[in-house]
Amino acid sequence: GFKTGVLTNNWVDDSAGRLFTATLMNLLRRHFDLVIESCRLRAQKPDPEIYTYALDALQAKPQEV
Repeated sequence: GFKTGVLTNNWVDDSAGRLFTATLMNLLRRHFDLVIESCRLRAQKPDPEIYTYALDALQAKPQEV
């Protein structure tokens, strides 16, 4: 099988609607092997660090994805 992942450029949601955002992210995680949020990694696309992190987490090589 295939592994799937999501890379997001997002921020920590401290708004009044943060429960909706948290619920949405929780639902999203159920459908992917990996969800990487830039706000948690402190790197964002197009920084190569976020892609290297994703590859390592998925145990994949660039030519495989």
